[in-house]
Amino acid sequence: MLDAAAVAKALPMGVLIQGLKQAFRDDIKVPLRHNHVMGDCSTLLMPAWDSSYYGLKIVNIAPKNGQRGLPGLHSTFQLFESQTGKPLAMLEGNTITSRRTAAAAALAASFLARKDSSVLLVVGAGRVASLVPEAMKAVLPIKKVMIWNHRAEEAKNLATNLRQQGFDAVATEDLEGAVRGADIVSCATLSTKPLIKAEWLRPNSHLDLIGSFTPEMKETYPECFANATVFVDTDEAPSKSGDLLEAFKAGTLCKESISATLQQLCRNEKPGRQSNEGRTVYKAVGTALEDLAAAVIVYKTSPNL
Repeated sequence: MLDAAAVAKALPMGVLIQGLKQAFRDDIKVPLRHNHVMGDCSTLLMPAWDSSYYGLKIVNIAPKNGQRGLPGLHSTFQLFESQTGKPLAMLEGNTITSRRTAAAAALAASFLARKDSSVLLVVGAGRVASLVPEAMKAVLPIKKVMIWNHRAEEAKNLATNLRQQGFDAVATEDLEGAVRGADIVSCATLSTKPLIKAEWLRPNSHLDLIGSFTPEMKETYPECFANATVFVDTDEAPSKSGDLLEAFKAGTLCKESISATLQQLCRNEKPGRQSNEGRTVYKAVGTALEDLAAAVIVYKTSPNL
């Protein structure tokens, strides 16, 4: 059994991003996740396997936990031999989830953001949001980080922590102004109300949407998808993402207009950004493939196993 500290130590961003890139190229089976609602809390069961390993992540999401002084998400990950079913390890799942989410966003940005992107806005101040700067800096020349959160004090705390890590980071309460000044806008919230307006976005920017992952959650207004090249992490995203479903409903995007999945980008089956002109959008809902890839890295490299 490995705790959060051991999992984090085994997953430096550079290693994790490359591991995810290879995993998207490999033959990993990922069935549709199970989703069950229990009042204020919902649970996801996320299995994935290849010829060697089988993993199952159990995720409990309670958006109102912020009012209770608790994280909005708790999870565990169990790793088995796929051919025998033998248990190999149980890992603290929150760290796997947060690190692989940020790493996958950076992997997508390596295909979709301008190569000279240097100003990052992180919308949110939770566990995933706190890791986005580290992940993006692993693939892009990030020089300045802005943090906005609906609870301003948490944005200030995160900015302080990032400065201690060596980032030029500032908290802001001016969301519109921050969006207008950013090369990359990365939203990592559990919001159920749109936050980002299309007219705020720079013409050649990259919009990264990695927080919402249910039909009820949304971080942007539908117009953000208009006049943009849109990508998703998996084929499951168009049926699970509130942002995409609202855009389909509003007519600002149709499913057939989605350019590629992250797997297609990693396999060089579809192109990413073609030039510095034009705006890109990446919408992720998460996939158990990423969890399995991260867990296998931990299992193979941890001295305790």
